[in-house]
Amino acid sequence: MSNPPGLKICDNILDTIGHTPLVRLHAITRGVIDATVLAKVETFNPGNSIKDRMAVKMIDDAEQAGLLKPGGTIIEGTSGNTGMGLAIAAVVKGYRCIFTTTDKQSKEKVDALKAFGAEVIVCPTDVDPEDPRSYYAVSSRLEREIPNAWKADQYNNLSNGQAHYEQTGPEIWEQTDGHVTHLVCGVGTGGTITGAGRYLKEQNPRITLWGIDTYGSIFKKYKETGVFDKNEIYPYITEGIGEDFLPANVDFDLIDHFEKVTDKDAAIMTRRITREEGIFAGNSAGSAMAGLLQMKDRLSPDDVVVVIFHDHGSRYLAKMYNDEWMRARGFLEVTGMTARDLVALGLSGELYSVEAAQTVEEAVRVMSDHDFSQISVTRDGRVIGSLNETHLYTEFVRDQDIRQKPVETIMQPVFAFADITTPVELLSTMITSENPAVLVRDFKTDKTFIITRSDVIRVLI
Repeated sequence: MSNPPGLKICDNILDTIGHTPLVRLHAITRGVIDATVLAKVETFNPGNSIKDRMAVKMIDDAEQAGLLKPGGTIIEGTSGNTGMGLAIAAVVKGYRCIFTTTDKQSKEKVDALKAFGAEVIVCPTDVDPEDPRSYYAVSSRLEREIPNAWKADQYNNLSNGQAHYEQTGPEIWEQTDGHVTHLVCGVGTGGTITGAGRYLKEQNPRITLWGIDTYGSIFKKYKETGVFDKNEIYPYITEGIGEDFLPANVDFDLIDHFEKVTDKDAAIMTRRITREEGIFAGNSAGSAMAGLLQMKDRLSPDDVVVVIFHDHGSRYLAKMYNDEWMRARGFLEVTGMTARDLVALGLSGELYSVEAAQTVEEAVRVMSDHDFSQISVTRDGRVIGSLNETHLYTEFVRDQDIRQKPVETIMQPVFAFADITTPVELLSTMITSENPAVLVRDFKTDKTFIITRSDVIRVLI
């Protein structure tokens, strides 16, 4: 059906994707950053995120290549936003969707995917990408097992970056009349910063690309050293950015610098954006703005900075926008003694661990030599589990032959992680019979400490 003359009507919801506004920021930057700072507010897309752009592009390209056929099933591992874009397109185009995601993603994201008729499988976060339980591996298995299935593979599908080369980059160039000097973007799949950044650098090679990374991710160190260091990998809260592998869509040569932002700083800034600028933005926007403020001294009054606000705050109502959730993680300002004080007093020691391949007997010897009642288990320097003396005793009683078996055969789940600013009173609630210790991370010094029940008792009594 054609539109009557003079009327501008979209044929379907997919036609509304793109051409999102560029909004000048005032309150957060006033007196702090001299440059002009503009937010590219991607929440105006129908799926409320920038991922709508590349979701449709990936589907269109797959259809043209004959990889996705009528009545087929779209498979993808997603933190939620890409799944939303794919689900919307699937409704319009008549596809079935099955998504895998991690247990750290907000419930709102999962519920939103289900609202569009998608099936969602929740997988554990703290496993290697190669682990058969990971959301990457499960999605790949489903693609193999389900007839007429196609996996979008947003991390390695170059249609992702191409969507931003064709759309996001040109929009930013046109909206700033070519005056943009910096693009600041949280980096997850890498499609946005690589695609938009490549277009912008083609227009002006002097444009600077700053990628925002998170502690627990490997991007920054890999960019600076070329070393894939698994010691950089550990669980983190921030959603949508950072990875524990190298996606094909991340062009490290193109990106000028990576800046790491803590979970706490990202969460606090996420709330500030809404309360001070009136923009209901998501967690990665908080990371991007916090990272920009950390780099404020590199900017001049003549600079024009565009910051990508990837998604909508409604997906984080149970997390960053929930006072109880923020308080439980020590992200809201509190008074009293913190984990940092325990470290300063010498009550908490720096993390000591045993390798997963070491024998149980060796682990017991280490614990005995250092008088540890519990210890972390690592593989290639990455914390993957734990042991405590109560569990060891139970295992020895059950099977005395375990002494020559690898530690990983009897290890328990990894101890919970907390920021070094976490109040001691909160730490006391995190330490239970099932979780006898907490790992405290000092992001500024890149050190990890272990706090036990006895450490906490010594300051609470």
